[in-house]
Amino acid sequence: MGNRGMEDLIPLINKLQDAFSTIGQSCNLDLPQIAVVGGQSAGKSSVLENFVGRDFLPRGSGIVTRRPLILQLVNNKAEYAEFLHCKGRKFVDFDEVRQEIEAETDRITGSNKGISPIPINLRVYSPHVLNLTLIDLPGMTKVAVGDQPPDIEHQIRDMLMQFVTRESCLILAVTPANTDLANSDALKLSKEVDPQGLRTIGVITKLDLMDEGTDARDIMENKLLPLRRGYIGVVNRSQKDIDGRKDIRAALAAERKFFLSHPSYRHMAERMGTPHLQKTLNQQLTNHIRDTLPGLRSKLQSQLLSLEKEVEEYKNFRPDDPTRKTKALLQMVQQFGVDFEKCIEGSGDQVDTAELSGGARINRIFHERFPFELVKIVFDEKELRREISHAIKNVHGVRTGLFTPDLAFEAIVKKQIIKLKEPCLKCIDLVIQELINTVRQCTNKLGSYPRLREETERIVTTYVREREGKTKDQVLLLIDIELSYINTNHEDFIGFANAQQRNIVNKKRAIPNQVIRKGWLTLNISIMKGGSKEYWFVLTAESLSWYKDEEEKEKKYMLPLDNLKLRDVEKGFMSTKHIFAIFNTEQRNVYKDLRQIELACDSQEDMDSWKASFLRAGVYPEKDQSEEATPVDSFSMDPQLERQVETIRNLVDSYTGIVNKTIRDLMPKTIMHLMINNAKDFIHSELLAYLYSSGDQNSLMEESADQAQRRDEMLRMYHAIKEALSIIGDISTSTVSTPAPPPSHLFSFSSFLFSSHHILSTPFSLLLHHFPVVVGMSHLCFSLFFPPAAEDPLALPTGPPLFAPPKREREKGRAGELH
Repeated sequence: MGNRGMEDLIPLINKLQDAFSTIGQSCNLDLPQIAVVGGQSAGKSSVLENFVGRDFLPRGSGIVTRRPLILQLVNNKAEYAEFLHCKGRKFVDFDEVRQEIEAETDRITGSNKGISPIPINLRVYSPHVLNLTLIDLPGMTKVAVGDQPPDIEHQIRDMLMQFVTRESCLILAVTPANTDLANSDALKLSKEVDPQGLRTIGVITKLDLMDEGTDARDIMENKLLPLRRGYIGVVNRSQKDIDGRKDIRAALAAERKFFLSHPSYRHMAERMGTPHLQKTLNQQLTNHIRDTLPGLRSKLQSQLLSLEKEVEEYKNFRPDDPTRKTKALLQMVQQFGVDFEKCIEGSGDQVDTAELSGGARINRIFHERFPFELVKIVFDEKELRREISHAIKNVHGVRTGLFTPDLAFEAIVKKQIIKLKEPCLKCIDLVIQELINTVRQCTNKLGSYPRLREETERIVTTYVREREGKTKDQVLLLIDIELSYINTNHEDFIGFANAQQRNIVNKKRAIPNQVIRKGWLTLNISIMKGGSKEYWFVLTAESLSWYKDEEEKEKKYMLPLDNLKLRDVEKGFMSTKHIFAIFNTEQRNVYKDLRQIELACDSQEDMDSWKASFLRAGVYPEKDQSEEATPVDSFSMDPQLERQVETIRNLVDSYTGIVNKTIRDLMPKTIMHLMINNAKDFIHSELLAYLYSSGDQNSLMEESADQAQRRDEMLRMYHAIKEALSIIGDISTSTVSTPAPPPSHLFSFSSFLFSSHHILSTPFSLLLHHFPVVVGMSHLCFSLFFPPAAEDPLALPTGPPLFAPPKREREKGRAGELH
């Protein structure tokens, strides 16, 4: 519909703020606005009241502004105020406005001087204001007073940072002139979030309270702490004037008289004072809105597109429609079955990259945890040989045997096979726990219907528990089958002849230099010796090495595995890590002057996995020393008995290896067949029938309060964004506006060259000597940087120009003074 003019942009942003405030959402949009920051008693409230021309803000000692006040000024023939939380009520008496601000503040924060980031929206209509939107923020403080919380300084700072860190927020930094500008809290904060000074506008208050003989001229001329948008000075009413109810219009007249009559400020009087500040803020905010509007429109459109799909489902949503409930039940049960199967079998879509889940964790149980439990039960060589010795002697009885007895071999083998029951049952328990966790994870998508989720989880978990008993019975049956017949004719069994020819069989290690495991571990060392630190560990069949990082370029140490064993270490009082230690059985130092090194893992699962890897490398846990001492005669064997023990030891080692191999192969197959595959079939074919029989469908598909609230919020958000897009959709942003201010490094020269007291006191020859190129090209520089006809609120606040334009142009646009 064409360009309405820039004057429509600020009311447009006000409408957007109202649109999102009504739904209690900001929609993650940074709407252009001006935030007023400053220390307590800097004069922020007086500046805002001067804009409105009315006393309407709470006053007092300490923190008076305890919630952000979004003040929207609208130029209008009638004068009244409106609060967003009091829709339809017009406040004509501004004393009532003050009382409502105080009451609304206390309603959220209480009366104990606490603060809250929830804003109060106030719109003031008046013929005396220009369109403007400001946010009055709590004044910065250093010390908690009275019953304020001790961290009040940090609370206020965090609240301010929520506003001033936004790129779309202009910062109005209010500083009193009777304090050192270098100590200004407002300028310090703005410098932190806006180091280039692109968004900061300086306001100097209390110029009339400066000590006699001092002035803020250097500040006003932007020399002391330059800002790209410059400084504007104002003179507010004193506390005595406020108490005496001095009229604001009279105060504004007194302010103008002050600047016109003061020798330090009269040359810049047209660029000082509240009216000029109001006009400047109006123009700067308008330009700022114009610059940010295209990005705002793009963000709104992308958010609208992201909401379209979800909102499409909600548009014709009827919570009590039985057809919808039946359809939703079928879809959700079907989706649950698909998700469960994907978690177990794996899938290429929506892969979890944060942690292992479902089938991957069960796979680790099958091929890491279960073999680790099997290896643990056969590691004690000395105990095994003693048992063989006792078995041989007991078989012979009073006779002295000439041959190695078969019965001793069978007795020892069966005892070793029985030991397999415990790790097998433990493996089933671990798998069941992972299955239940997977079910719980897959039912998260049913969160919209809490009763359905609860029933689904209960039914599937009950079924898994039923299958647990059958699976354990089957596994125990497998072990009983192994016990029922010792097959000494197995093709992999070494037989008596080979066993007698073998020497003492050392534990077989993996292929030399074969890498068994890599990963991060924390090496725990005392602070005196370097402190705990994470390293990249590489475990091979021969050694344990650790490196600075995964690239393995900088090796820190290599530890041979000979004579090493593992022991558990209790974790410290404040530690969350799981720790185990490596030590040398011959009491030698393991690393530097340490008898043992402690390695820490983030979880019990990681620690068990690392222990299993060490077992594969031949590093076993230490034996518990609490057993009774072995009788001496147990180890005093004659040469013939030693040969028989050695023979049976080799036979047992060979046969238990065969049984372990068989069990390692059959356990995953049995669990998969009897438990996991059956659970998948149950979910696909029988779960729906169980759900129908468990209760009323209406109660099953009863929507949660959170889901209903989320749907309502989504619809409100969708309509608010559509309304916002319709508001800004027909605004043309092609209006030519004031260019951005020049970089701050130009201030030093421009302030010197164009300030009146330098120009009047500096001979032309001296200027030509110091700045020959600039003075020689003065007309070109002047026309490029400071076009004479532009009334620019962003331009530098300096004195009269060196080369004044013709009188006719001065009178027309008052361009003789640079803005």
